[in-house]
Amino acid sequence: MDWLTNRKIPVGDGAEAFFLWLQDNFDWFFDALSVLMETMIDGILRVLQTPHPLIVVAAFVGLTWLFQRSWKTCLFVALGFLFILNQGYWEETTESLTLVLSACVFCMALGVPLGIAAAHRPRLYRAMRPVLDLMQTLPTFVYLIPAIVFFGIGMVPGLIATVIFVLPAPIRLTHLGVSSTPQPLLEAAQSFGATNRQTLFKVELPYALPQIMAGLNQTIMLSLSMVVIAALVGADGLGVPVLRAINTVNIALGFESGFIIVVLAIMLDRMLRMER
Repeated sequence: MDWLTNRKIPVGDGAEAFFLWLQDNFDWFFDALSVLMETMIDGILRVLQTPHPLIVVAAFVGLTWLFQRSWKTCLFVALGFLFILNQGYWEETTESLTLVLSACVFCMALGVPLGIAAAHRPRLYRAMRPVLDLMQTLPTFVYLIPAIVFFGIGMVPGLIATVIFVLPAPIRLTHLGVSSTPQPLLEAAQSFGATNRQTLFKVELPYALPQIMAGLNQTIMLSLSMVVIAALVGADGLGVPVLRAINTVNIALGFESGFIIVVLAIMLDRMLRMER
């Protein structure tokens, strides 16, 4: 076997050379992207942390009523946030919510147009599938290395790693929703003289809306699953007490912070769940 191992394909060396080339030639782009993300993160944090916590809770309950029209779901969301306040994790929760909301903005802004384009161009989707598979299956810790190289330590590299891991979900679900639009609906729109743009906005996207909302839901759930990993690169939020509990073998702290993540995930899932 020596003849095989002695001729090692330089996968790692090639990846390192590629990332160093990016750092040397596109440093201006990464700096601008870092400023954009930091501005967004600071703005969302200010919105969530400046008002009294009960005002923020009332705002989320109002959004829940707007989306679900269910007093039971509104009550559940209100009780969930009050439980978080009772446990003393409000600041960490708002920091994690900031990471999640920022990831949603970037993932949906990129994922929905890419999913629409892939649904209309099968060759494009076939070319994208290996990349999407790689983004979803590559260990998430690997994303942290280039994120640190390009963006340093803090919330921004955590957000970058989260976006890379989460982005395939809205792309795939948007593609599924648009491509599964019934042919009779498309033929009816065309028979009435609808243009491609009108067909997209008045037929395909309304039909695909539950799938797109499912993509948003998955974006939120997967982003919350990254809060602990993002804490490894200095991102604030609920991942910090989890890591502290691991380092100190603190069962009470680990269970508290982990349970808060579960409560937050269930609340956001109930807020945005959409049935066809």
